[in-house]
Amino acid sequence: MIKHATIEKNATLLLVLSLLVVSVGGLVEIAPLFYLENTIEKVEGMRPYTPLELKGRNIYIREGCYTCHSQMVRPFRDEVERYGHYSLAAESMYDHPFQWGSKRTGPDLARVGGRYSDEWHVEHLKNPQAIVPESVMPRYAFLARTEIRVDDIGDHLKANSAVGVPYTEEMVASAPVDLLAQANPDADGTEDLAKRYPKAQIRDFDGDPSRVTEMDALVAYLQMLGTLVDFSSYKAEQNLR
Repeated sequence: MIKHATIEKNATLLLVLSLLVVSVGGLVEIAPLFYLENTIEKVEGMRPYTPLELKGRNIYIREGCYTCHSQMVRPFRDEVERYGHYSLAAESMYDHPFQWGSKRTGPDLARVGGRYSDEWHVEHLKNPQAIVPESVMPRYAFLARTEIRVDDIGDHLKANSAVGVPYTEEMVASAPVDLLAQANPDADGTEDLAKRYPKAQIRDFDGDPSRVTEMDALVAYLQMLGTLVDFSSYKAEQNLR
């Protein structure tokens, strides 16, 4: 057996053995991936974003919300107790780019959907300090005054489809109507919207039913986060395996 001191004193031998160890370790880690059709476990309930939610997500990215809010609950007890079930890879399968984040000036938002009312979100976005006095979040009141752009939403769906999001031609063609219908429960097309996008929340989000604004889109996106997967059934399925 070669002694450790001998290896450490011989640079060439140390290099060769190091490369051997790294090569073996790399093969063990990488080789199995070539035999897997998909490295992401499919989870019941996941679907592509509705046109309104996708618009809201784009606004979220445009305004830099990801710099202060992560969207990934790590599998640690303190995080799970605070935010809910740890994040699954499948929950980000339609995210381009994903919003996991690495810094939390504000709380994680992976499970924020349904935790607060629409009114709370609207007021918080308009004047964060009125809701949380110590908040350093800037104000986004202008979102409620900015009508949503509808003419380009089909292109957004096409772009996501090009990178693997399963939007159909019907979804792309219906995108402008679906976008407006989600923010107006009395509009025509809400039934078709619900069929295309299960669990889509259909209502006026910003408190102004006379028009659809960027505030509608952002609140719709936030209210959807973490609501698609039924974790009670997911846990039961995992226990059966």
